[in-house]
Order: sequence, then structure tokens, then C-alpha cells
Amino acid sequence: MPRRRHLPDASRRNFLKGAGLVGAAAAVSPPIAAGAMPVVPPDKLKAAVPGPRQVAAETMPPANDPVHQTSSGGDFMVDVLKALDIDYLAINCASSYRGLHEAVINHGGNSKPEIITCVHEDIAAHVGQGYAKMEGRPIAMACHGVVGLQHATMGIYNTWCDRVPLLIFGGNIMEADKRMPGAEWVHSGVDIGQLVREFTKWDDQPASLQHFAESTVRAYKIATTPPMGPVFLALDQELQENPIRDRDSLRMPKFEPVVPPVGDPGALVEAAKLLVEAQNPLIICDRVARTPAGMANLVELAETLQCGVIDNAGRMNFPSRHPLNQSFRRGLIGQADVILAIEMNDLWGSLTHFRDRIVRTSRPATKPGAKIITLGVRDLYLKSNYQDFGRWHDVDLDIAGDGESSLPPLTEAVRRLLDQGRKAAFDERGQRLAKLHTAMVEQSKIDATIGWDASPITTARMCAEVYNQIKDEDWSVVGTSIRLTWMHRLWDFKHPHQWNGSSGGSGVGYNLPASIGAALANKKHSRFTLAFGGDGDFMFSPGALWTAAHHKIPLLYIVHNNRAYHQEYMYLTAMAARHNRDVSKMDIGTTLKDPNIDYAAIARGVGVYGEGPISDPKDLAPALSRAIAVVKTGEPAVVDVVSDPR
Repeated sequence: MPRRRHLPDASRRNFLKGAGLVGAAAAVSPPIAAGAMPVVPPDKLKAAVPGPRQVAAETMPPANDPVHQTSSGGDFMVDVLKALDIDYLAINCASSYRGLHEAVINHGGNSKPEIITCVHEDIAAHVGQGYAKMEGRPIAMACHGVVGLQHATMGIYNTWCDRVPLLIFGGNIMEADKRMPGAEWVHSGVDIGQLVREFTKWDDQPASLQHFAESTVRAYKIATTPPMGPVFLALDQELQENPIRDRDSLRMPKFEPVVPPVGDPGALVEAAKLLVEAQNPLIICDRVARTPAGMANLVELAETLQCGVIDNAGRMNFPSRHPLNQSFRRGLIGQADVILAIEMNDLWGSLTHFRDRIVRTSRPATKPGAKIITLGVRDLYLKSNYQDFGRWHDVDLDIAGDGESSLPPLTEAVRRLLDQGRKAAFDERGQRLAKLHTAMVEQSKIDATIGWDASPITTARMCAEVYNQIKDEDWSVVGTSIRLTWMHRLWDFKHPHQWNGSSGGSGVGYNLPASIGAALANKKHSRFTLAFGGDGDFMFSPGALWTAAHHKIPLLYIVHNNRAYHQEYMYLTAMAARHNRDVSKMDIGTTLKDPNIDYAAIARGVGVYGEGPISDPKDLAPALSRAIAVVKTGEPAVVDVVSDPR
């Protein structure tokens, strides 16, 4: 039980006087009226401090309880997690996995896994999502029965849609006769995994310690096999807490990762022929790069073909300043005669023009007769209820295989088909694309100067001012607010760790905790981690900042503060216009004002350095400089920038 903080005697007495509990004649105890709260004399106040006996009564089991265990099931569970080299266990502490929690601390020494304390289960899940995308392997998180699992569902769903591995534990008491009256009944379930079964890759409810060991290793393997995803294990409380009956009979399963599947060789040769013979081939991708090799593999293919690449930025797939990067020239989709789509989450959405005004209409962005090749593992694991796979799109060649692993044999197949005439034509095409890329970059620089001195501060200036101060660092951007593209238009992204994608499921509340998880992964590499986050997203989980402060996770978090859920404001305005109604009141229910929120003050309230709110652009650079200095000392910092909507 934590010790209570007490005021000095004088301060305490003054407080009690002010509260009307201690009067001038306090030494004379008047009769106590029936039902009135008794007044404690000042000289007796120290007696109210809980003593050792009271603390023991609240924390120690009764004398007849079996308190002389030398082991617990939780100890073995920790051994399994250590065998899998799990770095962290993100939790909001709860009684249903107290056995595992205690074993991590005392049996495991709070190392591999180390406890990451979170103030909400949704934060814990998003911390795991951000960490796995940056580090390339999952951590674990734990939920308290059905209620904690319900809190975590948004984070788990984003993780599912983002195809990120996460090992989730949920405490439970399966045997009804073992549950104490009250909370343990409403927090337990027969099948708690049912809550998340539609957006996890696999789940189980182990009934023995050996069952736990095998299911945990199986879950880890399933989670980390492309297409990756979260997995869930329900942990019986008795299994965690009771002694290990026969330790020698327990076996630690051997983990051997699955070699990612490579596309069929014949199909890859067919794809190579189509790409080599095309006049205007185009690559479009979303989540190719699982490891640092993914970017190198994609660059090699693009340079061999000298074709354009459109990166949807689900991961850091392609360097932003590479001359073949055409991500902001999507008109090339309509000129391509062969399109290779790699690890695409929503192919139809990328190859279609769609409008939702009045009547929802769509038309192809591709030209008639264009050949579509798909390569990836997206279709190898789908579920029906949650429609995260997008609308059906016709394709001409569909190759099942991990995109990153299948790129080298595809590139080699392309090389075998090249001759001098084709190489010359490819070089000419590459030079033409390079000029278009340079023009795009220069135009972006010009566009960024529009409204440079305006207040609220433009998002272009906000991004430019940040880059000016961190560009020489080993930086890593781990989050962004909705539709904030200036970074990718202006900055030089050239390393895989410099970007880790977006939320996956577009669930608000992802950005802050996931950025903290990614910053935790970057900490061991001494990278300078930063993120841009919307104000609306911030308010879904502001408590995540406490985790960053408590664990000393260095992160520069810039709040894109437009004082609104601006996307919804625009949608509502369009809806009023559609109905030929008043558009002047669309701030009702869509804005964060009256009062304005002070995000820097919130940060300071949980122990994080805060700057702002900043509305004068001249003040931005000095504020960023001060915050960056704090982050370099190993602490988090928040800069609240009052900005344009987009």
C-alpha cells in the first residue's frame, strides 16, 4: 500500500481551520451531535496515519492461508516469455493477472519482460502496436478480464487492421466456484476471447501450464508470420497463482520462425515479362517493408525497371527524395499500362476515383486495358465481419507471397529479360521521371511558403520549422495527424526507421500512445523520435503522456492544434450545403473551443515538459529549440501549435 503524503503539522492545521473543522476553542471538545462527523483534536491527528498493523491487515493474507509457496504458475509463464525474448509487458495493473504481474517483478527481475505502466488498456495496446512497427517484433500487453479487454479493443482493432503482431493476455477466472463475490463475477467470462475473435489472428484459453507454454509459442509464431496480426490468450487466475505441482514435467517448446512465403517462380516470371514489355509500368505499394531489407529490395526493382513508384506510406517503403518516387503525382495511375500493386491494403481505393457528394459515385483511375498485377499476403488471411479489406478489384495476375521476400527473385527475372535496347529505353524513362520528381519537390517548396507568416500557423511552416532543427539528427517520425503530408513532400526520408505508417484502422486515439511505443523502441538505438498529432486524437488518451514521463521515454510530440475535429467539420459543412441549409453553425459538436484546451498545461500536469499554445509563427522556432533540448536529455516534450486545419 503506498504511503500517504501528509502536510506539515502547521500547514495541516491551517487547512483544517480554513475548512471549518478546527476552531479557536478546538481544545475544548463540544458534544457531538447525532450523525455529525467527530472533530479530531490537532494533537491527536498523527494517530490517523496508518500504522504497520493496519497496512499488514490490508495487504497480508490471513494466517491460515498457504503463504509458503516456493513457486507459482506465473513463474513458469515468465520463463516462457523470457524464452521468446519479449522485451516489455504493457499493463494497467489488475487483480486478474496479479500472479503474472508479481512473477514478472520478483521471479523475472522486471527484465525481459519489463513492466510498462499504462493508465488505460487502450494505451497499452497502442504502445505495443507502435513498438512492434519500429522494432520488428512484438511485445506483450495484459487486460483485466472482460472489462479491461473491452477498454483495449480499439487498440487491438487498429493493430489488426495495421497487420502488426501483438501478444495479448487477458486475466480470467474460469471455474465459477473459485470466483469471489462481486467484481470477479462481472469481470470474468466463459469465453472472453470472443470479444476480440473477429479482429485477432488466433486465440486460446490454456487449461494447464504446459498448455500455456505451447499456446504462447504458437501464438507468437502465428502473430509474426505474414500477414501478421494480434493474438490473444486468456489466463486463468488460479493457473497463474497456484504452486507448480511438477516442474520437471514441464517442457519449454522450441520456437522457430516461419520463413515467409515467396511468390510462385513461374508467376514471378510472368509478372516480369509484363513489366519489361510495358511502356509505362508503375509500382504502387502500401506495407512492403517488414524489415530494413524491404526498402532496399523495392528500390532495386524500381531502378532495374526505371519505373515510377507510388508509396501509400503504410510503412517506410521508398525514399521520399528518390528520383523515381512519384507518390504525389497520382495522375500516373491513369497513364500506366501495367501496374504492380505490392502488399496493398485497399487496391480498389487506390485505383479508383470516388465521390461521396449527393450520390456516391466512382470511376476507374486506370486507363482501359491496363494490366493489374498484385503481389502480397493480404488475401491469405481474411475475416468477414470487419470489412478492412476494401472493395473487390479485378486483377490480371494475383501472386500470393510476401512482398519483401518475393522482390529479389522478381528483380532477377526482370534482369534476365533485359537487353541493351530495353536498358536504353528504361534509362530515358527514368530521366523523364526524375525531372518530374524534381519539379514536384520544387513546387512543394513554393507551396509551403503560402501564408508563411500567418496566424494560426500553417501546417507547412510547422513541419518546415521542425525539420530545420532536427534534419541532422538520426530522426524517426512515428506519427502524424490526419492528412498532414508536408513531411513526405518536404523532408528527406531515406531510412526505414524514419517512418512507420499510420493507425491501420483509422481509430482515433492511436497516435499519442503508439508514438510512445515507437519511441520506446527507438530509445535503445538513441534515435531522435518525434510525432505530429491532432488535438482531437490527443484528448482520447492524454494519460499516455504519464507513461512517457514515468519511463523516461524521449519523444518530441507536436500537437497540430486546429481546435476542431476538422475532418468532421468539413463533412458536416458539406452535408448542410447538400441539403441547402445553414452552414454557419457547423462548429456545433465538431470543435474543441469555449474553452480552448491547453495541451502544454496537460503535459506539465503529468510530468512532461510543455510549450505553448503557440499561435505567433515567430515564437515557434525558439519553442521547438527548447523542447528539442529537453528530448535530448532523455525526456518527453510536448509543443502545442495553434495551426491551420490542414
